[in-house]
Amino acid sequence: MKILVVAPSWIGDTILAQPLLARLKQQHVGTRIEVLAPAWSAPLLARMAEVDAVITSDFAHGDFKWWSRRALGLQIRDAAGDEPFTHAYVLPNSWKSALVPFFAGIPQRIGYQGEARFGLLNQRHVLDTVAHPQLVQRYAALAGALSPGEAALLQPVLQSSPEQQMAVRKALNLPLDAAPVIFCPGAEYGPAKRWPTWHFASLARRIVSADKPVWLLGSAKDVALGEQIVRASDGAALNLCGQTTLDQAIDLLATACAVVTNDSGLMHVAAALDRPLVALYGSSSPLYTPPLSPLAKIVRQDLPCSPCFKRECPLGHLDCLNGMKPETVLQQLTL
Repeated sequence: MKILVVAPSWIGDTILAQPLLARLKQQHVGTRIEVLAPAWSAPLLARMAEVDAVITSDFAHGDFKWWSRRALGLQIRDAAGDEPFTHAYVLPNSWKSALVPFFAGIPQRIGYQGEARFGLLNQRHVLDTVAHPQLVQRYAALAGALSPGEAALLQPVLQSSPEQQMAVRKALNLPLDAAPVIFCPGAEYGPAKRWPTWHFASLARRIVSADKPVWLLGSAKDVALGEQIVRASDGAALNLCGQTTLDQAIDLLATACAVVTNDSGLMHVAAALDRPLVALYGSSSPLYTPPLSPLAKIVRQDLPCSPCFKRECPLGHLDCLNGMKPETVLQQLTL
């Protein structure tokens, strides 16, 4: 078999697809798996042992681009030559995400029915949300029925070697022997998923020490959040937001003695690296995309208005996160 997997656009969802890839490799020894994904996620997919190659696309989230998708499908078909793809697994539920495998002429095209994808997919699964409440289970079930025991044990795995971890510390001029506590204060979805910066700052002051520095990780969009935490903590934290590549962020998280994170892509990275972590939930729910690691602990406020799944608090108070005190989070940390 030669399989093309059309990956999701989000970091967290891409990580949650890894158990599907592992199941496919286990079921079909010698299978080659290539993943169609945005260029930014290529470093993430390179940390999955099951991925043999990444085909990058330039489609932004929400882009339709009919002709571009057709051209890419034909390009994939022609590049395959005498070793064509036999199967395609389309993970996003959108109609447009199924176009490339269709134009590539891949004979078996598998995914959930989604947006009425008749014709585009010829193996359409009907989603059973009761049997598979978690996204990771829904992806993995595309490779065949999951027993309850299998569904409960799914855990993504990312690779990070000691050599890679040492290299990133040298590149960023960070202490080589420190065991950092890493905070991930960002959340791409919106402010209703971000624990307040002053709470992060208070926690940093309480736990920072010479051998356990507090480092802040995030994208360029999180630089301002990081600076607010540094100022409010009187310098107890080091702001690395916007200073690392995704590769480097993976290797730094792999060395953390603990991680405190919002419900974000980096939360799933830390879980897939099997780091002790505390995940903070505000407007979202851990029932659908929890951090999948036995070392993960979840902190959330059980409020009548939560989870609302909004980008911003519709009531204007953000009590689900403002009321989540640093003392509560500290109690869940194992340092």
